[in-house]
Formats: sequence, C-alpha cells, structure tokens
Amino acid sequence: MSDLVKSYTAKYTRIESGYMGQVVEWPEVITEGRNIEECRQLLRDALNEMIKAYKQQDRETPPGGDLLEQVLVEA
Repeated sequence: MSDLVKSYTAKYTRIESGYMGQVVEWPEVITEGRNIEECRQLLRDALNEMIKAYKQQDRETPPGGDLLEQVLVEA
C-alpha cells in the first residue's frame, strides 16, 4: 500500500445506457457502466490509470478531498 492516500469525489449520472461516472476534481477522469457498481469500479480503475500516467510524466495530480452534498429545497 502506498504511503499517501487521497480521496476524490465521484459524481454519478443516470444515462440511457446505465451510469456515467466522473471525478469532480479531475474532470478528465470519466467512464460509463451498465449499472452503478460497474461504473464505480470502472471509475476507480480510470482514476488509478490517470494517477499512474501523471506520475510517469512527473506531473502533479489534483489535490482531491472535495465534498459534494445534496441540498433539499421545496419547489
């Protein structure tokens, strides 16, 4: 296990073919899955691959740690 653990915020949107997942702090990390579980796994895989690519290019990864929260209002 690495000595540094970061957290990133995932956003999932229902689409016709299933779900689209995107990392909020890193909009280039995006994927689609047939169901939410598949989408979560594919998004995690895509994020890991993007982190590896950035490290190979000696680029700094986004800091992460954002928090999304739903706000309920009466409409």
